[in-house]
Amino acid sequence: MKSTDSQSQTNDQGVEVTFRFYAKLNDFLPPWQRQKEIKKKFGRHTTLKDAIESLGIPHTEIALILVNGSAVGFDHKVSESARISVYPHFKSIDIGGLSPLRIDKSDFFKFVLDVHLGTLARYLRMLGFDALYSNDLADEKLAEISFDQQRILLTRDPGLLKRKKVVQGYFVRATEPRSQILELIREFQLKDKISPFGRCMRCNGLLKPISKEEINSDIPPRIKEMHSVFLQCQSCGRIYWKGSHYHKLMLFIDWILTHSY
Repeated sequence: MKSTDSQSQTNDQGVEVTFRFYAKLNDFLPPWQRQKEIKKKFGRHTTLKDAIESLGIPHTEIALILVNGSAVGFDHKVSESARISVYPHFKSIDIGGLSPLRIDKSDFFKFVLDVHLGTLARYLRMLGFDALYSNDLADEKLAEISFDQQRILLTRDPGLLKRKKVVQGYFVRATEPRSQILELIREFQLKDKISPFGRCMRCNGLLKPISKEEINSDIPPRIKEMHSVFLQCQSCGRIYWKGSHYHKLMLFIDWILTHSY
């Protein structure tokens, strides 16, 4: 009986493991824990996903976990004295055959953005990327859309990325929209995939050419006289042409291309 009680007390104390987080994963840690080993105790049935996220790091930011040198998944349980190395996504190293974690290698990027990233969504659309956004989407709905439509969830809320249903997501570090679009282009290597003015900046619908004769909206006659090329959104019907605003956008796009090295 004493032996059983003793064993129960040991189990209640949990197990101590040693974590080491690499590169940009340290962004989520307090300054005193960055770039160093972190020792912490957890219950014996704690999964690595829960253990890692309790330290502040969303699972979507992780590409590889090594426990005592062996690659494991998020469902792996912590074990006494385990040394756990956690790595972020790599831009130039293919670890798909090494890591059991799901890593999307698609060249077709689709995004869904939380309610605080409206300007970033418009910038992505301007560059031709599929960027779903609405200012009334709750966190639960964002996670559902990301999962069902296989979209990368963009947010500045780490808690949103910790939802189990979110498979693909990214925590946007920058706070200013222009810096955010540069960050995304670098992070996802999007520069060569930029195709401006293929989507409606207002609703994300695809744009297609339309003749003057087909235009039924209230476009001023002088606009029709001055311009010969028009595009119409296939979703909301908005008409686009190369007015003065177009040239300002082109200057902005040139700036993006120049600085997104």
